[in-house]
Amino acid sequence: MDLDFTEDELHRYSRHIILKEVGAIGQAKLRAARVLIVGAGGLGSPLALYLAAAGVGTLGLLDHDELELSNLQRQVAHATSRIGQYKTESTAVALRDLNPDVRLELHTRRLDRAAAEELFPQYDVICDGTDNFPTRFLVGDACHLLKKPLVSAAVLRFEGQLSVFRAHEGPPHPCHRCLNPELPPEGMVPSCSQAGVLGAVVGVMGTLQATEVLKIIMGIGEDMSGRLLLWDALDARFRTVKLRRDLECALCGENASIRDLSAYP
Repeated sequence: MDLDFTEDELHRYSRHIILKEVGAIGQAKLRAARVLIVGAGGLGSPLALYLAAAGVGTLGLLDHDELELSNLQRQVAHATSRIGQYKTESTAVALRDLNPDVRLELHTRRLDRAAAEELFPQYDVICDGTDNFPTRFLVGDACHLLKKPLVSAAVLRFEGQLSVFRAHEGPPHPCHRCLNPELPPEGMVPSCSQAGVLGAVVGVMGTLQATEVLKIIMGIGEDMSGRLLLWDALDARFRTVKLRRDLECALCGENASIRDLSAYP
């Protein structure tokens, strides 16, 4: 492991390095890490900003959308002057200004089976910042089948949830289908554009995602695998519930029926 830091790096990351749980070795692990963020919107914005600030060496940004005015209420990596740009390119502007040493890989494309199979193996950790169930299920299935840890968060209105999925490592870790076995019927769960979302709630959950990613990379603390964090912002209340591995799960169970991504376009 390369522990040779420049003077600028030692100064930039000094508050990390003095933490006994991080130190020079932890910072070197961050510099060597490769993280893919799927979705450069509300969750992806604080997530990308904090990972870049922390010194994660390579960040991949996967998103096909263009920036709109209505995004700016919560997608804090962007700016009014960049409306109309692809979100990957707009996010890159903010990240390069924050930390020019971070290598950025922009994937301005829609996530489909081909993109998942091509891109996910190139990264150490995958982060789900998407806002619809079909894409979230593709991300979750692909991470399990390609053996990549997944840091997942979701928000709606005044509530958020967070977990880590790494069932590919074996019991007792659950996968995302142990929580949500099947894709919900279309229209059953409203989107943020339909039901609304408080912008600051998205910021909190994206920041919590970043914290989990940093812990996984450095191997410190206990990540959220096997637990689901729920936050009700109106009541200012966090609670954690246990997630158990489902022995009958179609993805990670003893007789799993999902063995590839052929169900996805």
